[in-house]
Amino acid sequence: MLENNNLFLVGPMGSGKTTIGRQLARRLKKSFLDSDHEIEEHTGASISLIFDIEGESGFRVREVSIIDELTQQQGIVLSTGGGVILAAENRAHLKERGTVIYLHASLRKLFYRTSRDKSRPLLQTDNPREKLREIVEERDPLYRETADLIVETENRTVHQVVNYIIRQVKKNNNENPNC
Repeated sequence: MLENNNLFLVGPMGSGKTTIGRQLARRLKKSFLDSDHEIEEHTGASISLIFDIEGESGFRVREVSIIDELTQQQGIVLSTGGGVILAAENRAHLKERGTVIYLHASLRKLFYRTSRDKSRPLLQTDNPREKLREIVEERDPLYRETADLIVETENRTVHQVVNYIIRQVKKNNNENPNC
């Protein structure tokens, strides 16, 4: 069952979706996709440039389209952008087409992981820590509502998180063999 099931990673920026997703895909011998990277490939423009030209709303329209496309594939591990859960269509596609895994970390850890990264358009403000707090506060309930599994990444290595996810998904599949 695990071989045919899609795994979709959600969580705020800095939660480790891309890093963990790559390792998870490698271990499970699945294809790894990153929705932000796919948007950049389709448009030929960086996420930052899309935000500059079209604003967040323009980016979100593109994101809904790419999530619909990507979640229809089989046997993938998909790392999503932090705001993917803002659109009801995205939440529905993720829930219906795979196992949704919420990678959770404290605000302190998220800020530490993102503080030097200038490629995150939403954090290019006078107070990036406060902006990140607002983002997490708004989105956390949606991540939790959408997730099949919540994984704390705070004090775990990538290897530990990947092993934990694999164990939990296998356990879930054994308990629900018809899913």
